[in-house]
Amino acid sequence: MYQNTTYTVEEAIKKLEYYCAYQERCHKEVRQKLLGMRMIPEAIDHIMVHLIEQNFLNETRYAKAFVQGKFRIKQWGKRRLTLELMKKDISKSLIHEVINDIHDNDYHQTLHNLAQKALAGITEKNRLKKKKKLSDYLLYRGWEPHLVYEKVNALIT
Repeated sequence: MYQNTTYTVEEAIKKLEYYCAYQERCHKEVRQKLLGMRMIPEAIDHIMVHLIEQNFLNETRYAKAFVQGKFRIKQWGKRRLTLELMKKDISKSLIHEVINDIHDNDYHQTLHNLAQKALAGITEKNRLKKKKKLSDYLLYRGWEPHLVYEKVNALIT
């Protein structure tokens, strides 16, 4: 994408300011973008500091937006959210903080709605196979095993 293009630090700053203003970004994504632009390490550090100081880049804000979006839209459980944030090199303490911002009532209601919707789409007649399919689906979405099995046993008797 950036094969033959070279950027001055000022051009790169402008480009990255737009990149960060368009959507919340984590440090790892911005660093990857700068590496893709073939910037030298000193320039990368300078640009990262500038973006953080000017509040274009904020890990806490990114983590909160990520968790709220993925929980609300994709209905991911806490395990999946944690794993995805760890892939983006977000600190464990920050992950713990933003994951705990999810209200228990919302969390359990979302699991219930997701399980009912998924169950409606399962055509399997065998009760045990039906339980397995629903469990696998919910576990894949990152819901905690004890909550999944409790919900599956409540819905499929």
